[in-house]
Amino acid sequence: MASASTDDTKMDAADPVPDVPRSVDTGPRSAETEVETPATTSPANNGSGKWWHVRLFRGMINDVRRRAPYYGSDWKDAWDYRVVPATVYMYFANCAASCRAAAQLEKERKDWPLPEGWTYLTEDEMTVLAEFGKNERLPQWMRDDFAHNLESMRVTGAPKELGEMLADRKPGDMTIVEIGKFLRVMSKMANRLAEYETAKELREHGHEDAAKQAGRKESSQEGEQDKKSEQGQKKKKDGKTGDGSGGKDGADAGSPFAKKWFLGRFSTGDLIMAGIVWAVVLPFFESSFFGQQKEITWQEVHKNFLAKGLIKKLTVLSSGKVRVELNQEGAQNAYDGFDQNTQYYFSIGSVQTFEQQLEQAQKELGIPSAERIPVNYASEGGLWQVAMAFGPTILLVGLLMYTTRSLGGRGGGQMFGGFSKSKAKMFNHETAVKVKFSDVAGMDEAKAEIMEFVSFLKAPERFERLGAKIPRGAILSGPPGTGKTLLAKATAGESGVPFFSVSGSEFVEMFVGVGSSRVRDLFASARKNAPCIIFIDEIDAIGRSRQDGNRMGGNDERESTLNQILTEMDGFNTSEQIVVLAGTNRADVLDSALTRPGRFDRHIYIDRPTMKGRQDIFKVHLKKIVTNEDLEHLIGRLSTLTPGFSGADIANVVNESALAAARVNAQSVELIHFEQAIERVIGGLERKSLVLKPEEKRTVAYHEAGHAICGWFFEHADPLLKVSIIPRGKGALGYAQYLPAGDAYLMTVQQLMDRMAMTLGGRVSEELHFPTVTTGASDDFRKVSQMARKMVTEWGMSDKVGPLHFSEDPNQLQKPFSELTAQAIDAEVRSIVDKAYAQCRDLLSSRRTEIGLVAEELLKKEMLTRDDMVRLLGKRPFEDHQDFEKYFGGGSKSAPPPPPAEEAGSPPPEQPLPAFRKVDEAER
Repeated sequence: MASASTDDTKMDAADPVPDVPRSVDTGPRSAETEVETPATTSPANNGSGKWWHVRLFRGMINDVRRRAPYYGSDWKDAWDYRVVPATVYMYFANCAASCRAAAQLEKERKDWPLPEGWTYLTEDEMTVLAEFGKNERLPQWMRDDFAHNLESMRVTGAPKELGEMLADRKPGDMTIVEIGKFLRVMSKMANRLAEYETAKELREHGHEDAAKQAGRKESSQEGEQDKKSEQGQKKKKDGKTGDGSGGKDGADAGSPFAKKWFLGRFSTGDLIMAGIVWAVVLPFFESSFFGQQKEITWQEVHKNFLAKGLIKKLTVLSSGKVRVELNQEGAQNAYDGFDQNTQYYFSIGSVQTFEQQLEQAQKELGIPSAERIPVNYASEGGLWQVAMAFGPTILLVGLLMYTTRSLGGRGGGQMFGGFSKSKAKMFNHETAVKVKFSDVAGMDEAKAEIMEFVSFLKAPERFERLGAKIPRGAILSGPPGTGKTLLAKATAGESGVPFFSVSGSEFVEMFVGVGSSRVRDLFASARKNAPCIIFIDEIDAIGRSRQDGNRMGGNDERESTLNQILTEMDGFNTSEQIVVLAGTNRADVLDSALTRPGRFDRHIYIDRPTMKGRQDIFKVHLKKIVTNEDLEHLIGRLSTLTPGFSGADIANVVNESALAAARVNAQSVELIHFEQAIERVIGGLERKSLVLKPEEKRTVAYHEAGHAICGWFFEHADPLLKVSIIPRGKGALGYAQYLPAGDAYLMTVQQLMDRMAMTLGGRVSEELHFPTVTTGASDDFRKVSQMARKMVTEWGMSDKVGPLHFSEDPNQLQKPFSELTAQAIDAEVRSIVDKAYAQCRDLLSSRRTEIGLVAEELLKKEMLTRDDMVRLLGKRPFEDHQDFEKYFGGGSKSAPPPPPAEEAGSPPPEQPLPAFRKVDEAER
């Protein structure tokens, strides 16, 4: 035992568990009991028990320090059956915990070595930072985060500049240089703390290797950043990058931070929110870290500081405040517990008054002129003011830097990186495109043409063996809503080859060269997936004629994009396996170089569907509708009611009918719902809230009755279907619905005259039954004038002007005819309108009784159908076309007997009273 006790060096250098006698009593001891061992009476101790106690105490401490890192759950595992007093026992407990924490800290510091220019903060510096984090002016969540980050800083360290700032800090506002230095330090610390927390999270989820590699890589990145940037600049000149792979930037590919994947967690919104939070917290940070401000009065300054000679300097700020800078040593000696971080200030009324008060106070105190307190004048510029002043500029510079980094390459569209990429969407046979060719109806010829293009790509050998070439492309043109885009969707769904869809407007951007670059990228992708089809919708956005494009000079971006399309479609790099389809409503404005054979070989015009086409379209859309009507009769009736409707209009009618049925909780869609939907599409929404005055309602009734009588008794007028005085749409107080005689493509002079006379019927009826006229016929006049002018200038139906054509082009600055011809045109238009007006007035003058009957019935029912007209007027004296008779008949109700024939000398029949009566002077 003596040897074991005297050779302490050997014991410390031996096995971590020293050989301690097992004969020591293991029972409990009191706090005052000393450690008793057999060695206390050994001759080798010479009666000195304390020496052995110290030697044993040192051995136990060393043993616990060596054992503590290996026991993560209970510090008592580090003991080996030693018997110690309770005080020593508690000491060892605390020692083991601290040793274990110190060992863990050292282990983490090895994984995160300090970069160049970094150091670990001392306990005093950590205390200063901890006091700042406990400031009550900060929100609780910010205090909690600060305490957490402070513990992490024990591992990550801090830049040496932070320690220097803590050592040299002074109360008062920071200068511009100090602000910039502090923000730079905080940015470095935030980056390193973020990487440390990320690596810590990786370690918690079992990615130990990635966490260690992140720590090693991070420590070397900051020290080598400047070297790598210099090497990168040199290698860029040779067309290489930092790691020699041509696409990386020299970062370790195995490091979790090589691709900066952790930045993906922070969106642009997060960064903006962080900036807002920083701007809000900045004033609190300034006042908390660099001293709190305390406002006092001038009397307190005079009594507590000026009279005792503690004022070092006074600074007059632009905000009407004076900052007091004290002599720190003198203030600490004068006042116990003086806080040197507190900044005092007081308010003044005016600078002149303050100077007088200060001068008077120093005279009273007997302060010599040479020792007077210096007064400075400065504008208040704290961190908040600096942020507000330089914030917009910094934001603009940051946006410019972000845009610059997004650029790749030089010149044209290539320098815009992501901007130059095509926005076309690719579809293939695996893509869920629900539209098929069976969903396309009413355009049999166009569908056959498009299906032929698909067969070209699927089996080109069938055409090539005969020497035929695959057409380059086709333009789908026609009125809006006729199904051009729908046909392209069906092609994408059934072509079996890759299908690229893009809009013409997506090639046009604010940056020069982006359009042509996107065209190149689109065709490059198409060549990789050949054979394929490209569909450019609304190609007139970039394919307009170039003859008037550069009147004002300069480079037109649209023209550059068009030139690139021309080159890609028929140039040296043209592919035989790419077919380009395009859709437009304005084929007449396209450039001739774009529409020539070799580029767009075929021009497919999709017109509004005919009667059979409308029936086919209704069959497609009615499959999804719940109805108990006879489908064959329903389809025929609806097709007859919708002449001139496009496919989109028909789809809208079917959908509106289902909505109308659901609005009244109907079990199925009935015929009346379909007719209501047609009326809504044609005339607009019924305006029930618009209530007309009795006089106005009577005027509208006679106006619409005039239209109805003209349509009933003119031979070439369209058959009347319905007349109503219920306001609809925008400004329509009433309407009359006619049914054209099928799909008419040619019209005679007499048909046009009857149609114009029928249009003027409303105005003539007002003239016959009221003492004055109204503005209700303005739209009728517009239609009549337009029709008469076309008869003269376009259709050659004037004997004086002759068979000439003068189209009205709004873009033309000069008329294509002389002034003399213009006068002749105006005279002929006036003559045609006068003839139509006289024809209408002759008819309505002889049918005043019928007008009164129809008008009074309209005032009662507000809407009259064809059956009501047959009942009031008898059957129409002219035969209607076949479809009309088939689906609408000649009237299901019996009509009243016609009025008796007039006899010679008999009084004229009674006429309906006019809506207004002229009052003579006597009655007035």
